[in-house]
Amino acid sequence: MSDKPSVLFVCVHNAGRSQMAAGWLRHLAGDAVEVRSAGSAPAESINPAAVEAMREVGIDITDQTPKLLEYATAESSDVIVTMGCGDACPVFPGKRYEDWKLEDPAGRGVEAVRPIRDEIRHRVERLLSELPVTA
Repeated sequence: MSDKPSVLFVCVHNAGRSQMAAGWLRHLAGDAVEVRSAGSAPAESINPAAVEAMREVGIDITDQTPKLLEYATAESSDVIVTMGCGDACPVFPGKRYEDWKLEDPAGRGVEAVRPIRDEIRHRVERLLSELPVTA
């Protein structure tokens, strides 16, 4: 891992889970971690319920857009966290991988997204505690 570790969050649409995870890590780590997110089949925009759920905890993810998972982005990331992207997620030797089993917030209202948001926060806090940073 470099002086500033990079974490890539990947889900299918890069519109909900991975965007919330990236938002949490940016919020909790500041500039200590390079935060990336992508999707194997990115949506046109971020899930509005995910945006609202994050807004409720003071995190604005409206400036983010779903991005296509690129080979180079994954290859240059220190930690890759997958959230249901299946076989589309590339595997590179020497990388740290985590697969987070989380409900998909697609098509759900903010009430259903809140517990997913909160679970993601706990997992991001644990991940951050294991990275070689002072945040």
